[in-house]
Amino acid sequence: MTTFSPRSGAPASGSRTTARILVADAFEAASLQALRDLGCDTIHEPTVSAAELPARLATLQPEVLVVRETAVTAATIEASPRLALVVQAGAGTEEIDLVAASRRGVFVSNCPGRNAHAVAELAWAHVLACDRRVPDQVIRMREGKWDRADFLRAAGLHGRTMGIVGLGQVGMEIARRAKTFGMGVVAWSRHLTEEKADAAGVHFCANIVNLAKLADVVCVCVAVNEETDGLIGDKFLNALKQGAILVNISSGRVIDEGALAAAVRDRGIRAGLDVFSKEPESDCASFESPLAKLPGVYGTFHVAASTDQAAQAVSHETVRVIREWLDRGTAPNCVNRARQTPATTLLSVRHLNRPGVLAHVFYTLGQGGINVEEMENIIYEGGEAAMARIHLDQAPSEDQLAAIRKNPAVLSAGLFTIVRRA
Repeated sequence: MTTFSPRSGAPASGSRTTARILVADAFEAASLQALRDLGCDTIHEPTVSAAELPARLATLQPEVLVVRETAVTAATIEASPRLALVVQAGAGTEEIDLVAASRRGVFVSNCPGRNAHAVAELAWAHVLACDRRVPDQVIRMREGKWDRADFLRAAGLHGRTMGIVGLGQVGMEIARRAKTFGMGVVAWSRHLTEEKADAAGVHFCANIVNLAKLADVVCVCVAVNEETDGLIGDKFLNALKQGAILVNISSGRVIDEGALAAAVRDRGIRAGLDVFSKEPESDCASFESPLAKLPGVYGTFHVAASTDQAAQAVSHETVRVIREWLDRGTAPNCVNRARQTPATTLLSVRHLNRPGVLAHVFYTLGQGGINVEEMENIIYEGGEAAMARIHLDQAPSEDQLAAIRKNPAVLSAGLFTIVRRA
């Protein structure tokens, strides 16, 4: 296999280029060894804090940074000019400054779905705990009390409706478990269609408030971004049935905690929360949350993905992402590649596969102040000819096209309008 240097993009003479990797969180020992077996200078510093991380990158100058929970700020990204890839050993990337990474040309990849089983399992632990008030019974027993009469009635789950907000891989795992409990499932996601819902075996809900009205239990598992900040607010919570169960294993940012507290107090809503809007930065710290102290609210310490099985799966995926980057210069699961560029025009150039042809094309475009947004060069069978598809921020003039076509190695050059996606 031909491999590529992550620094220069040049062929590496049949062996991987050594890259320095800083793993700044807890990481499976076997996967650390797998990174070293790739020939990487792998440094494991699981106790480094987010505040200390910029200084460590400035000193170590790694090409790859692996984190799990540690925040990656703009200062961290800018501390190492050599940094080319940040891997989030998990699904959520809200603790990484994606804007700063994109500005510096740093790939950010994650490991989506690798901990979906673990997260779904904890979500269901919360569903059952809320329905049967399991934590309250444990507390009474530890206090030496036998209060059976207070816990003889529970709503039960069979035949009721589970509402899933965010039908990604975690949502799908929650839905599968709901069916085994004999529940009907309705789902809402921003990009969910009736066809996709049918394929997943769930009922499509086009409106999130209608989902709240239909569901006896709601699990929130949306991706965390600006669009989902405060998604679950007064309107949604007031639409829930009296005594409904709400489980959040997404992010504290997604729910208006003040509105949820009011719903718990006034409408008997029970809440199972693995995440809160303001969580301590360290694993051992004091924690004050008025919401968490309310009767009917059951909390866990942001541990949904924290199982040995999930850690192993995520670690293996992290190694795969880094191996792909070392071997091919690509970043699987990249989250900061532009969905849409400012390109308005596609320049299609068929040409003989010779050195200097594309340099001539780019020189001509550059002289005209035209920026290349994206491009690919497709080689035809036999390797004698190719086609370059070049996305431009503006259309070349007829004179510029003529200059491109004048090169004897250019077989043809044409322009097409790029239709923007909605």
